[in-house]
Amino acid sequence: MTWLDFFCHPLWVVSTALLAAVVRLQRRPRWDPRTCDVRLTGKTAIVTGANTGIGKFIALDFARRGARVILACRSETRGTAALHEIRAKTGNLDVHLRLVDLSCMDSVREFAGRILKEEKALHILVNNAGVSGLPKEITKDGFEASFATNHLGPFLLTNLLLDLMKSSSPSRIVTVSSVNHKKGEVDFSHFHGENLVYCMDQVYNHTKLHNIICTNELARRIKETGITANSVHPGVVMTEVLRHYPRWIRWSFNIIGFFFFKSPEEGAVSPIYCAVAEELEGVTGKYFHSDCSLVLPAPLARDAALAVKDFEVCERLTSKL
Repeated sequence: MTWLDFFCHPLWVVSTALLAAVVRLQRRPRWDPRTCDVRLTGKTAIVTGANTGIGKFIALDFARRGARVILACRSETRGTAALHEIRAKTGNLDVHLRLVDLSCMDSVREFAGRILKEEKALHILVNNAGVSGLPKEITKDGFEASFATNHLGPFLLTNLLLDLMKSSSPSRIVTVSSVNHKKGEVDFSHFHGENLVYCMDQVYNHTKLHNIICTNELARRIKETGITANSVHPGVVMTEVLRHYPRWIRWSFNIIGFFFFKSPEEGAVSPIYCAVAEELEGVTGKYFHSDCSLVLPAPLARDAALAVKDFEVCERLTSKL
């Protein structure tokens, strides 16, 4: 029997489908956005990376709840397509596209400047955009490209919008991280592309650890302002995040994922929970799992002294630009 014969055998197909069904039942979140009647009428939300995957479904949910939604996207073509789709599906015409390249600090500053000029309030910021598997590349700002896109860009954006969020409080900041942060390490030379191993998702894992560390420190600093800041793992999701990986890896991921991984709509559930659930009012500096449960992140992510240092390093790096 060849491998092809094995994978096409009815017994294998049925067994795999049944196992996948069991896995899906076990990972069902304890919270369902479809049964949550929270309205966001009169609220303004920004979702980065909202043209595809998890980000698009987060934006779609906010639009259905009546929010003014700003899609923060790098591609105008894909962002415009998402804009039209969300408006058509929700009937909410108060959905808008604003372009930003999170890997470029000038672009982040320009985007934030436009938001501060045009928007009177900001109640929800979802830092969702992210990349994985990028080859080694240093941006014009001198940062490693994955670190710029996944961490330093969102870090700068969040800090530039803080005053607007304070004046709009209660407000929520939600940072989409990953359970992979547990495999990450903290080495500040990584920000400039030094001492990194470009193998599979190792660089991505480091950036996701920094996400949680700095979100926790931000939560501590803004505790009395009416803004909450939490990070969340969306689950293992079938998105385009692997588009920079070799074809054979993407093919394997898609085959396995068809049976066992979450759809982008399912992956959006835990970030939406952090952004709108009434029970999280005032909850800050926490990390949530993909089933919407509150869990402890890795020990490094709970190191208060490291958090202060990490935040200060990121402030220095981004303030120079």
